[in-house]
Amino acid sequence: MSERCTWCGSDPLYVNYHDTEWGVPETDPRALWEKLILDGFQAGLAWITILRKRDGFRAAFDGFTPETIARWGEPEVTRLLADPGIVRHRGKIEATIGNARAYLAIEDKGGFAPFLWRFVDGSPVQNRFAGMNQVPTETAASQAMSKSLKKAGFRFCGPTITYAFMQATGMVNDHMVTCPCHDHVAGLGQAVAIR
Repeated sequence: MSERCTWCGSDPLYVNYHDTEWGVPETDPRALWEKLILDGFQAGLAWITILRKRDGFRAAFDGFTPETIARWGEPEVTRLLADPGIVRHRGKIEATIGNARAYLAIEDKGGFAPFLWRFVDGSPVQNRFAGMNQVPTETAASQAMSKSLKKAGFRFCGPTITYAFMQATGMVNDHMVTCPCHDHVAGLGQAVAIR
């Protein structure tokens, strides 16, 4: 009997996210950057909190356009700190501006997607977990990604955040083997080869 991963519960927004986004291999650099920024904002919070505010984040952060955000300064930080549509945390807002600059530098040097996907050798890792207790909170790959991102100037990207990011963007398939999404996501992963 197939049963979706239990972590999404019964909230329709969370269930839809689980069924249509989580674990689907993402190769678009801008989409990867947005997800990494949102995972950074999640630190200390539940993902559903971020998911409920995602449209607010997209509006407040100019559609997550790194070229625009990289030019921001204190006036934009002050504006964002007053915006109830997002998580109002000065450190995370300021980190996003710096992370936009770091993203642009990586993109110029060879691409943000290849930079990230190299930590799984360019193809999704297909895990076969039967229970949530088997799923790690970080791995050697997420530790290496975190270290590399920090060296490039990123903040709010510790190894637990980067592992959640890897799960969400399909770099690892952590749907339970009993979940109907597991085999679907595994099939999508066969077409991914980022070099």
